[in-house]
Amino acid sequence: MTSSWITREDIEFESPEAKQAYRERAQRILDAIQLKTPDRIPFWFQDLGYFPCKYTGITFEKAAYDPEAWFGANKKVLLDFKPDMFFNPAYTIRGSGQAYEALGTKYMKWPGHGVSPNSPHQYVEGEYMKADEYDAFINDMSDYVMRTFLPRVYGALEPFSSLPSISSLGLGLPGTSEILLRPEIQSAFRAIHQAGIESMKWSKAAGAFLKEMNSLGFPVLIGSAALIPFDMISDQFRGMRGSMLDMYRCPEKLHRAMERVLPMSINMALSGARRTGNPGVFIAVHRGADGFMSTKQFETFYWPGFRKLALTLIEEDLIPCVFFEGNCTSRLEYLRDLPKGKILGFFENTDIHKAKERLGDVMCMAGFMPLSILQVGTPDQVKDHAKELIDVLGKGGGYIMGPKSIMDEANPELVRVWVDFTKEYGVRV
Repeated sequence: MTSSWITREDIEFESPEAKQAYRERAQRILDAIQLKTPDRIPFWFQDLGYFPCKYTGITFEKAAYDPEAWFGANKKVLLDFKPDMFFNPAYTIRGSGQAYEALGTKYMKWPGHGVSPNSPHQYVEGEYMKADEYDAFINDMSDYVMRTFLPRVYGALEPFSSLPSISSLGLGLPGTSEILLRPEIQSAFRAIHQAGIESMKWSKAAGAFLKEMNSLGFPVLIGSAALIPFDMISDQFRGMRGSMLDMYRCPEKLHRAMERVLPMSINMALSGARRTGNPGVFIAVHRGADGFMSTKQFETFYWPGFRKLALTLIEEDLIPCVFFEGNCTSRLEYLRDLPKGKILGFFENTDIHKAKERLGDVMCMAGFMPLSILQVGTPDQVKDHAKELIDVLGKGGGYIMGPKSIMDEANPELVRVWVDFTKEYGVRV
């Protein structure tokens, strides 16, 4: 899948020039990932965040509720700045505001709902799975999610907590189906139906946007996402506090739960990549960063699942695209164990010199551009820092210019300086 990504025959290009531009950009990106020296340093924005709103003058709230406006704003950014590839903006908003409303979503605040109309969405972490519920989660995950987890994170689905165990129904469904006719259960199903309608509108707009941008010559590498097992348990179910305590209080059950979710994460990545035709799989390192856990805990609870996930994706000819949030300098040595030229790593606060020294011959690196400079810096500061990144990380190939993280508050004028300088100076490496 990786090699065919460059010469995709399923894209109906707008013109021969667009087809050539697509292939040149895709080849430039793939050369960098494979640790070759491209014709120039590739450039992309990673996750633009809500920057397109600021750039085009729409509110964050409008973006969350109007897919045409949101994807139209992203189109203008891509056409104006012409990056070598782009991040699917459907991952940024993470779903329709109408769908969140229909389900009575509790785990997320989104623009205009829980935060101001011009504030980005915020995840509301909680122990949505209790410490004494590991056995139920491990033994019958579908039943646990349906009757316990979903009612806690979606207010409209609270009636599901009164349903009988799915596994206990057996052949008795005809005799118990009247339960599904209860008014509160029917209300929950109507909420799901409404959320589905709204989500379908969002998906349709996203699909049309991706098709159009591909046709105009812009490749999108990342076609799916996956979660590292520890992060799946910590982020979605136990919360940081709960998962950190579990490493001490019930490590065996934590391990069993992680083993349980790993195949799910892999299958999610594989199905997404096959559906989109794009080989990149986005993976975010959350709790594995420096400061979240000790080296021994990282080796015990985090690294095995991370390594298994990455190796499995590589075996399937996919490209793990890993966002190393925070400072991951102390984790660099472990990454040397991964296959060379097969992974793209986005780095936020990791030391650039140590990263190049330890990983320059192992994986392509992207990111490192401080958002503070792109927000309140000067043009000279932007150029100076971009030059340092190109000189240090771009030497010998294996670097893609990008921001440290999401670009919500970046100054468009400084972004223009950054893009133009990278494309000019990047050919000299």
